[in-house]
Amino acid sequence: MTEQNQITDTFGRTHDYLRISLTERCNLRCVYCMPEDGIKLRDKSHFMTKNELVSIAKTFVKLGVKKIRLTGGEPLVRKDAKEIIIALGKLPVELAITTNAILVDQFIAVFKEAGLKSVNVSIDSLIEERFNSISRRIEFQKVKKNIDLLIAEGFHVKLNVVVIRNVNEDEIADFVSLAEHQNVHIRFIEFMPFDGNKWEWDKKVSYKEILSAVESEFGNAAIVKIKDQKNDTTKCFQIQNFKGTFGIISSVTNPFCDTCNRIRLTADGKVKNCLFSQDETDILTSFRKEEDIEQLIRAAILQKKKERGGHRNFDDDFVEDMKNRSMITIGG
Repeated sequence: MTEQNQITDTFGRTHDYLRISLTERCNLRCVYCMPEDGIKLRDKSHFMTKNELVSIAKTFVKLGVKKIRLTGGEPLVRKDAKEIIIALGKLPVELAITTNAILVDQFIAVFKEAGLKSVNVSIDSLIEERFNSISRRIEFQKVKKNIDLLIAEGFHVKLNVVVIRNVNEDEIADFVSLAEHQNVHIRFIEFMPFDGNKWEWDKKVSYKEILSAVESEFGNAAIVKIKDQKNDTTKCFQIQNFKGTFGIISSVTNPFCDTCNRIRLTADGKVKNCLFSQDETDILTSFRKEEDIEQLIRAAILQKKKERGGHRNFDDDFVEDMKNRSMITIGG
């Protein structure tokens, strides 16, 4: 792959990581992701078919994409998810998935056949009643059991925890403690503003506050900084003698835009060059017309702003005027 073929933006960032949303549907209704009134369901003709998705993914690989992560909604609720995972597993990429783990036990063999080794699980509380309140469903025991199954089966498991003030910030140390004897990697995520999730600045728990909570429990001397990789979104740490690690994704208070290499493809075939961008490029319509989508992809990335979709600050005025999608229709 020559530099000329790679997908780059005007700031010299090479984009080789594609996140594909398989569906806007989910079997949970998490408060930070799904609007309280739900989302408008659309006919399946609006969304990529299996063959369209795989063909479009091949175009991205041709343009230098080296890693594909499947997201949603909940990607595993899609009826042909198994076939899609197997097909993408044949591409020369690192394949990963983000899931709520409810259906994971039905996919262990599929993951292994596809060579998928990394699984991110979204879980925002270790307290069953609180988990049920955040997710608006009663699936805690199933999720917990399947996390244990993934670890036992040797997958690289990360737990994604969206931290919200007066909701679950008191569990930060409890989550870190999970990494003492298990090879599990905790990722604390700052609460981010999306349509319908009632984001407010005061609900956010910052990077500094999260790290301070860990220091209060384990002591500053016990926290070891891990060297971040080139395109890491996470600032990673480890408690001395712990088997696993923890990290913080600080999209709001301390963004990582300078080294961003991510492209998002929504389930309805739109390219979003930034999670916070309100602009989208429709490549599915052009693909169905048998038009060249390579130039559309390149143009979409060239329009990428320097940071956070062009928004310097997430203040109340920004949230009020925001016309971005809800998180569930973007794909995390």
